[in-house]
Amino acid sequence: MKYRLLQVLVVVFGFVPVLAGLAGIVLGPSMAGLAPSDTPVALDSHVRYLSGLLLAIGIGFWSTVPRLEWHAVRFRLLTALVVVGGLGRLIGLLAIGVPPPSMLFGLAMELVVTPGLCWWQYRIAERA
Repeated sequence: MKYRLLQVLVVVFGFVPVLAGLAGIVLGPSMAGLAPSDTPVALDSHVRYLSGLLLAIGIGFWSTVPRLEWHAVRFRLLTALVVVGGLGRLIGLLAIGVPPPSMLFGLAMELVVTPGLCWWQYRIAERA
């Protein structure tokens, strides 16, 4: 039961990076409220690139779901990528100010939810 619940949660929470990544690829910085006319081309390019990485991270997490206990290394690597990104977001929060609620949600996913799922996956992998 706990194994199946973890699988379901990885699928559900995986929609966050997948959908955010797709939105960033399609909409660019306008997904964060920036008008295309006010967005430098370099920023647009960077946002779309990072959004592609976010999409790939979500798909990577989904790829672990069928056999979670076999994919501990992949799960930990993906978690490390997410946590490092979250630390970058946290530095921005401390340096610039509190971002909008959607970004705070992302921060919670990056520094709380994802490490929690990784810990859970580790426990399951250890028993297998």
